[in-house]
Amino acid sequence: MAADLSDAQAKSKPHGVLIVVVGPSGAGKDSLIGFVRQRLGADPVFLFVRRIVTRPTDGATEDHDTLTPDAFAAATSQGQFAVTWEAHGLYYGIPASAADHVKAGGVAIANGSRAALPAISNAFYQIAVVHVTARPDVLARRLAGRGREDAQSIEARLRRNLPEMEKNGTWIEIDNSGDLETAGEALLSTIRRIKQSAG
Repeated sequence: MAADLSDAQAKSKPHGVLIVVVGPSGAGKDSLIGFVRQRLGADPVFLFVRRIVTRPTDGATEDHDTLTPDAFAAATSQGQFAVTWEAHGLYYGIPASAADHVKAGGVAIANGSRAALPAISNAFYQIAVVHVTARPDVLARRLAGRGREDAQSIEARLRRNLPEMEKNGTWIEIDNSGDLETAGEALLSTIRRIKQSAG
């Protein structure tokens, strides 16, 4: 009886969703998230997550908070992150506040990592994945425009193959090879649709 009551109480609690935006470097994930933030940022239902990264802000990458590797390790041990992962020699973390927002029934939107999806899925009750893509020539041009890698490094990055991703649950593909507004409107309508179906 007690177990049945617990199950009923759990089902009656509001459940939000974490929308994880993933895709290769140069696909325009940050630009798309910024497009949507301008239109939904004033609505308290939506939380646009600022990731913590062990990389200084340089204006050419996402708007994130920065910690040194030692400070990041300390924050991890103190439970300040809902989930963390490592990529390209850097550490990334989604703050615990994002999980709290989702548990309260809100919608959190975060720039994620394809390789970290299993860990992110384990950390959140409900996630939806938006996979942003672009043509290889577009990716190469955008990466070159950042000025952080030489042509050889960019070519190697574009050739890098990640393990096949499991497309369980909600999975949406958005092609951002063209103008930002077209892909941005697609992401905006996707987020609104996910919000309506979450619960």
